Amino acid sequence: MVSTTGITEITDILADIAVEAGKKVLGVYETDFTTYTKEDQTPITMADRQSHQYICSRLGDVSVGNSGPLPVLSEEGRSIPYGERRVWEAFWLVDPLDGTKEFVKRNGEFTVNIALIAEGKPLAGFVYVPVKDVLYYGIAGSGAYTCTGSSLENSRSLPLEETQPAGKTRIMASRSHRSSETEEFINKLKQQVGDVHIISAGSSLKLCRVAEGSVDIYPRFGPTMEWDTAAAHAVCGAAGCIVVNPHTKTELQYNKENLVNPHFIVFRDPKFANLF
Repeated sequence: MVSTTGITEITDILADIAVEAGKKVLGVYETDFTTYTKEDQTPITMADRQSHQYICSRLGDVSVGNSGPLPVLSEEGRSIPYGERRVWEAFWLVDPLDGTKEFVKRNGEFTVNIALIAEGKPLAGFVYVPVKDVLYYGIAGSGAYTCTGSSLENSRSLPLEETQPAGKTRIMASRSHRSSETEEFINKLKQQVGDVHIISAGSSLKLCRVAEGSVDIYPRFGPTMEWDTAAAHAVCGAAGCIVVNPHTKTELQYNKENLVNPHFIVFRDPKFANLF
């Protein structure tokens, strides 16, 4: 059985894997790279592939407590059949480059995501922002933190006090995906709290911004995959936020037969639960 104690013992290793993978992503980002299109019509670059290969090779040597090496499910290795992974009690869920569209646009809003999933729940998550050299990480029951690179000794606890000014409710809305349901939710929020300040960002940064306290709520009424959210979900949970399906009122689950996430809303203040 995987325990949080086993994770805390290897936090520095996992941070290093995320950061080093991010450096490989930056190495491609700084070149005149080529963008390809996958079968699902989403973009992929050499950065996705290099990061995937590096993370998988490193995680193959990592043991959590007495568990030994765990299986890896990555966006770029998603073909593992459900009949095989359904028996996994714990595994690594990886997005080697989350926000490839942002990467292609060169706006810097992309991340490297590594999550540890145990019994369908995100137990730990590491989200690295290569362009800013910022790492967010969280372990269930042990808190959430941010630091520069893999310098964990300089970590600061989430939420950050300086990111929580009084004033308008800050709502995160996707830069690349804005649905009519999101607009309806924003209008409903305005009726409850008055004026809102809309903030846009890409990738799993949107969840991390809620975790750090610079955004109050993030509604996602559009398609995402499990690897898009798992690591940042772990950070949010460790920071005292919830990532909830507004239709079932339950937290997102992982390692489902269908790896597509349902709609979800991320927030810390329980007053927002009245919106759905």
